[in-house]
Amino acid sequence: MTSSEHLATVRADYDDMADAYTAFVRGAFADQPLNHVMVQAFADLVRQAGGGAVADVGCGPGHVTACLRDRGVDAFGIDLSPQLVAIARAAHPGVRFDVGDMGSLEVAPGGLAGVLANYSIIHTPPAVLPTTLAELSRALAPGGYLLVSFQALGGTGAAAEAFDHRVSPAWRYSPDHVAGLLRENGADEVSRLVIAPGEDPVRGFPQAHLLARRSARGAGG
Repeated sequence: MTSSEHLATVRADYDDMADAYTAFVRGAFADQPLNHVMVQAFADLVRQAGGGAVADVGCGPGHVTACLRDRGVDAFGIDLSPQLVAIARAAHPGVRFDVGDMGSLEVAPGGLAGVLANYSIIHTPPAVLPTTLAELSRALAPGGYLLVSFQALGGTGAAAEAFDHRVSPAWRYSPDHVAGLLRENGADEVSRLVIAPGEDPVRGFPQAHLLARRSARGAGG
């Protein structure tokens, strides 16, 4: 399957499941206080650094975008699924939501103060992940923050592993692998939270939240 075919599959899968996914994910986020801690810390750091536009990539129905805005962040959402974007716009009038691909942002280099990817890189195939993370880093201004959350691998030595996501093909990733790719693209790890696998009642996966900051040196520096 080519990258464009994969994007079409993910878009169609989420369009088909938009209402059911919205009902699930809003409740799931509300029940994850540790996820909230990292989102709140990300928002606070963006504001302390002077603020600016923040993209919530893979925003779904816009619940995390709204959380960021409640924390005083100038956040807007981007999602591959037109149906989810329509739901987000209806739920959060006056907030910007765009249909788009997180791997090809319509943002100038260094145009964002922050990027948040809350469980959205999981639908990026391993071969495409490096270019996707490079694109997220490219969009960040020097000193800008990136928060990436995902189902993680723990202690297997593998970089990636497919799993049975209920909506669309998905992969979980080694936190060290993701941190290394970010570092190669000029975004240095600031902090990470890895939630123990026993806290995941569905699959028993660790959950990783990686916070990185774009350095002045840029990619490969």
